[in-house]
Amino acid sequence: MGLLTHIATFPLAPVRGVSWVVERVLEAAEQEYYDPAPIERELVELERALLAGEISEDTFDRREDELLDRLEEIRAHAQGIDT
Repeated sequence: MGLLTHIATFPLAPVRGVSWVVERVLEAAEQEYYDPAPIERELVELERALLAGEISEDTFDRREDELLDRLEEIRAHAQGIDT
């Protein structure tokens, strides 16, 4: 962009700044959403709860299936595959 373009579009600078911030927030949210570590920790905690007798086998199976589906979604996203 040339100097005249910068001068002509200067009133839009706050909009560009807000847009940049929104993009960074979106990137951070997506990175957090597609992080497999919390899901893996939850699977470990789920197994611990089952072994301690805190949850039933049915509850474990249902929740484990949900978490494994979520991990599959994360891995597919990491590979660029739409689910």
